[in-house]
Parts: sequence; structure tokens; C-alpha cells
Amino acid sequence: MSLWKNAPIDSRAHAAVAANGLDYRVIDTADRAEFDPYLQAEMRGFLAGEQTDEQIGGARDGLSFRRFIGVYDPASAHPEQPVGTVNSWVTDVTLPGGRTLPMWAVSGVTVAPTHRRKGIARAMLEGELRTAADAGLAIAGLTVSEATIYGRFGFSPATYATDWRIDTRRAAWVGPRPDGRLDFVSRERLRDELADLHGRIRTARPGEIEAWPGLWRRMSGLVPGQQDAQKLRAVRYADPAGATRGLVVYRLADEGEDFTKHELQVHYLLSETADAYAALWRFVLEHDLVSVVQASLRSVDEPVRWMIADQRGAHVTTSEHGWLRILDVPTVLGARTYACAASLTLRVTDPLGFADGTWTLEIDGEGAPTVRPTDAEPDVTLSVNALSSLVLGGVRASVLSAAGLLAAEPHSAVAMDRAFASVDTPFLSLWY
Repeated sequence: MSLWKNAPIDSRAHAAVAANGLDYRVIDTADRAEFDPYLQAEMRGFLAGEQTDEQIGGARDGLSFRRFIGVYDPASAHPEQPVGTVNSWVTDVTLPGGRTLPMWAVSGVTVAPTHRRKGIARAMLEGELRTAADAGLAIAGLTVSEATIYGRFGFSPATYATDWRIDTRRAAWVGPRPDGRLDFVSRERLRDELADLHGRIRTARPGEIEAWPGLWRRMSGLVPGQQDAQKLRAVRYADPAGATRGLVVYRLADEGEDFTKHELQVHYLLSETADAYAALWRFVLEHDLVSVVQASLRSVDEPVRWMIADQRGAHVTTSEHGWLRILDVPTVLGARTYACAASLTLRVTDPLGFADGTWTLEIDGEGAPTVRPTDAEPDVTLSVNALSSLVLGGVRASVLSAAGLLAAEPHSAVAMDRAFASVDTPFLSLWY
């Protein structure tokens, strides 16, 4: 059993909710009588309907490796069901330069609408951060459904994502037409190939995290009780040598009375090579009887924009996606590679205390860093939120300075822009 899963309960969080007559405890995921009501409460928190026994069983099997915290109200009509939920686990996140760092991943944060304004979310999230820091983790991360909650705890967007809606009549293919072949694959093969392919390429993309087996089962439609699983289809691209280099998972939705106007919804498109990327995008855009292709959770720098005849045939929206929270500044800044030499003194403010301090960051000509505490006057003063956004290289210090979120002379902000820049656009391809 992982040491982080058996981490002791956070005493400060326990005391905070106890002051409101509530109970804060770690869930025994091996005890169905305790875990199943918890899962129902978490699903309710995300506005899902009551789950069947089959669906709860699928969730139990896919998530039981995580550490679950529940906040309970002994006086409620259903004291066995929590009024606050959060779960977490340790996974790897990729930093610029291809090095990975263990990250405390936070998920499933809900508070019952009957128990708002009782300090539940604060107790849970601060408890998670203290538990992560005590376990020696230097960084935490999450993806969010409500973007206004997490900044107060030091989290900030570090990767952004785009959603695409493409009119296939206007988006005639003008991109490459690579050799290789496309084939439909079974759900079982899809599960295994997704895991293998993602495992090979995740360290090439800053912001990507290590996935878990339950994710690929769900992505492949293999979770018991999964809605519309039978509608999922999958195609792989194999290079001329026969090796799988890309996969696309999609479903088709009828647009109405006209059978020629289906909507093709791309659930996941993963590619290891430029040929695989082009072949799979061409496949979905030239699919028979399809008038619209919709793809969510794509990079902010998608090459497909330059592979279609009319870029105005694609409607693209951008939103924040992957949020990070630095807990240990020297460890995180010392783990990535930088784009050029620089010498910067950073004053980081953190109301929760984890990352508060002043550090000198020395970067040599090879992009290798040295980080040490200092009493020197800072070149840059910024919050832990701002530093957490900057660390992957997808957000510029000069932009945050213009927004009033960072204090620095212009030359220092520009030096930080140049040094922190990432050759590869930061990207997180999944929700967690």
C-alpha cells in the first residue's frame, strides 16, 4: 500500500469541521458499506443522477487506489453519506525538459448545497495541501469545474485547452496525406493501446500527467454501467512498419432529419508522430455523412488549423484547464530545464506559508538551474499563484506584470519570459 494513501488524518482540518458539529475522516475504500455511499455523494456533487449498483461497482473498481476524505454530518437524515468529498493520489507531472516530478493530484471536490458556508471546502483543501507537504510532495494539481474556488488556496492555471467545432463543408483537407494505415480497433485493444501510447509520449508535453488504468477503461467504454459506451468507436493509425502511432476515440450523433448531417464528436485524439496526427484528423474531417466535427480538450496550438482550407470554418474557444500549486519552490524550479541563461531573485508570497520566501535562481548556458534561499533584494515579486502559472512556460511573466499580478522591472520580466519559455506548448490531455 502506498505511504501517501495511509497518510494520517489532518488534525487541523478535523478540528475546523468539528467546530461546526461535523466529522472529518479518511474513507476505507475496501469497505463497501462506507465507500459506496461516499461515491453516490460525490456523483451527486457533480449533478449526476443516482447511480446504479453496476455503475457504483465500476467507479469503486476504478478509483479505490486513491485516498478519500469525507466530511459527515451526524445529525443529517442520511449520516452515512458525506456532505463534503475530496480524493487524491500521487502521480507524475511533466515539466519543461522532459523531467517528471511527483505531484499530489486532487479530485472529486464537492460540498453538498445543504451545507454551504460551513468551512468544509477550506478545511478539505488546506488539509490536502498540508498532507501533501508532510508527505514530501513539492507540487499539487487539479482540474476544476468551478474556476473561482481554487485561487484562494494558491492554485492557478498553468495549461490551457481549446474546444473545436468545425464545419466540414468549409474545412476541406489541404494538409499532408501520409502513408500508413487506419483500422478500427476493439475496446479491449483500445484500452491497452491508449495506455501504451500515452505512456510513451507524456514526457514530451509539459503539463501532462501519468494516467491511471481506470481512465483508459472509461475512455474505451469498458466500465460497467457506462452510459452510451456502445456508441464509442476507435481507429488507430499504424506507420508503414505496422507500429501504432496514433488513436482517435469518437462517437456519432444524428443532427436530425437529414441523415447526411451527423456530428462527429472526438472524445480523445492521441498522436505520437506528425503523420499520425494528420491521418487521424483527415479521417474525422472527411468521414462520410458528417457535417460537423466537434473536438474538446485540444492544445492551444493545434496544427490542424493550418491543415484546412478555410480556418474560419473552425470555431475555437479557449479556457484554462490544468491548475498547479507549488509547495516547495526550490524543488520545483530546480526540476525543470530552462530556455537560456539567467540570474533572477524571486520573492514569493504565500498566505498559507508553504512556498513563502526569497530565492535566487541561477541558470547556466545549458538551461540547468541552481536554486538557493537568499536575503537579497528581489528582481521579481510574485504570489505562489503567479509562479505556479509560470512554471510550465505557457504563461509569460510580462503578461502577468501587465495584469498587476507580478512586480518587476521590464527587463527582469523579459528575462523571466525568455528563461521560462517552453519549446513544447504546455498541454494536459485529460480531466482528473
